[in-house]
Amino acid sequence: MNPEKFKHIDDNELLHYFYNDKNNEWLGILLQRYTLLLLGVCMKYLKNEEEAKDGVQQVFLKVISELHKYKVDYFKSWLYMVAKNHCLMKLRNKGQYFKEINEQILSTPDETANESFYIEKDVSLNNMETALQQLNKEQRDCVTLFYLQKKSYHEITEMTGYNLLQVKSHIQNGKRNLKIMLQQMQQK
Repeated sequence: MNPEKFKHIDDNELLHYFYNDKNNEWLGILLQRYTLLLLGVCMKYLKNEEEAKDGVQQVFLKVISELHKYKVDYFKSWLYMVAKNHCLMKLRNKGQYFKEINEQILSTPDETANESFYIEKDVSLNNMETALQQLNKEQRDCVTLFYLQKKSYHEITEMTGYNLLQVKSHIQNGKRNLKIMLQQMQQK
């Protein structure tokens, strides 16, 4: 299946197809939509690109093997929590996180209990993703490398070919433009 062919189908409809016929290709389309989000979450917690990429793959496997066990209404929020919990467990196992992490934090959220929280979180994530895509290429690339992939200015200059002043300018302008776009989206 070509994911572009299903771009117009929303997450809930794809989930419905998956639950009906258990075809992992539907799930593949969903996961491909949120690969960048997963990488960002894993980078935020693990702070290592290779571990983050590995974490994304492990989250994919976990979702493929466990999604059928749950009735998920907000896939993006659920996926975010799965990724966050995976990273926290990884940090805990490495001894880099407090032992006070308890089952409540690590459990899959009960979406009916805090439905408005997850809807709000989902809207915020969608808005951020939309705003990021609206930045010009230079700003989007530099912001993504700096904030999501935790690259230094020097690493970004080497990866993109922009000089240091351009990188700093693209990041600063991209951050300002994201903030403006997100404020405009919240007012709607």
